[in-house]
Amino acid sequence: MDEERRGTWFGFGFCGFGQALGSGLGRQVHSPEPVRTPSGSVDVCRVSASWSYTAFVTRGGRVQLSGAAGGAADGYTDAWASEELLVLLRAGPGAGAELQAWAPGSALRGEPLWSQAVQEAEHGANRDETQAGLLPLLPCARAYVSPRPPFYRPLAPTLRARRLELGAEHALLLDAAGQVFSWGAGRHGQLGHGTLEPEPEPRLLEALQGLRMAEVAAGGWHSVCLSETGDIYIWGWNESGQLALPTKSLAEDGKTTAGEASGLDEDGSEVKRVSAGEDGAPAPFIAVQPFPALLDLSPGSEAVKVSCGSRHTAVLTSEWGQIGKYGQLGHKDTTTLDRPCRVEYFVDKQLQVRTVSCGPWNTYVYAVEKEKS
Repeated sequence: MDEERRGTWFGFGFCGFGQALGSGLGRQVHSPEPVRTPSGSVDVCRVSASWSYTAFVTRGGRVQLSGAAGGAADGYTDAWASEELLVLLRAGPGAGAELQAWAPGSALRGEPLWSQAVQEAEHGANRDETQAGLLPLLPCARAYVSPRPPFYRPLAPTLRARRLELGAEHALLLDAAGQVFSWGAGRHGQLGHGTLEPEPEPRLLEALQGLRMAEVAAGGWHSVCLSETGDIYIWGWNESGQLALPTKSLAEDGKTTAGEASGLDEDGSEVKRVSAGEDGAPAPFIAVQPFPALLDLSPGSEAVKVSCGSRHTAVLTSEWGQIGKYGQLGHKDTTTLDRPCRVEYFVDKQLQVRTVSCGPWNTYVYAVEKEKS
């Protein structure tokens, strides 16, 4: 049934480099619009967005670039875009595959910067499924790709990785048992260990022990994970309200005034207070949340997918396949929000969202027409 009901990719957010994102008119798309790929293909199954360009992979194995980087090539099953590297997975004979790293400005001509044969996992991603690819985790699940040297980074065999996500300065790993590990820089609380210290090696998130997680997502300096029961846990930097917690910028927009003080709340979060309100009472806001916090979704909503941009978060719920957004995209304006807010476009158009993929400053959504009851 899903194959018969092929859907459409929609985009919204920043498109200042001409990357395919709706109409592409101007530097921003404020409300979801159907994506127009360079070749006009509507058979896209993967989308990976970097700051200045986006990579699209079709079900037929063609990768197309749009934005500051251009070009196209055939024979690929996955792509992962970053400003430093474009990493592609090329289908190989049997259970093998070839990992390739290209300079984004190469237009996919000539030879890649480097390539390496990799072994497919027993249950690799199906190229016909419209969902997030495995990259930067390699199909063998024993190594991952970094945009900075060393590009190929092995993982300890004991980790049994299922999913790996890279933020600007940190990494999140979901293992086969549903446990979450993090490492890298921690100055914005993005590691979730209750401190702002870095971690050189993968460290288990003790705060989530006993809770099986189904997905992880890394933003620029914040982190999100989704439990198998549909709960969302979120932590890290809250500068733009990406954690759906009270943020300073919105407190100031509310005409809060006077000085501010900072300290740690009972749960370890860094709380700042500004004097505000007619009664003069201090209004708290959270700059950094160093422990995982349970996100309060609307009653009856069960999350099924999560994705993060640099400073925004998207959550897909099972109720109608709606998409909730925190940040400034998808609501017909550039308003910053520090609370969950549904993107009404998909409800109004009777569309069921199936997957969501955030770039640093934009969002791509795959949706199908809602089945008639």
